[in-house]
Amino acid sequence: MGSSSLMHWAIVLLLVLLLFGAGKLPKVMGDLAKGVKSFKAGLKDDESDAAPVLVEASRKPASEA
Repeated sequence: MGSSSLMHWAIVLLLVLLLFGAGKLPKVMGDLAKGVKSFKAGLKDDESDAAPVLVEASRKPASEA
């Protein structure tokens, strides 16, 4: 009942080929890769936006708080 057996993945691959067809599969995978890259870029943007705010907050003198 292992999910990583070779027969299991062969059946999954066959079903994917039947659903999407061999011609559409590269386009679907390319779109998926673009989505993952966009998601990762969004995460990097969030991290870079948050870092300067934390640095600026720690540099404020105690008299201004």
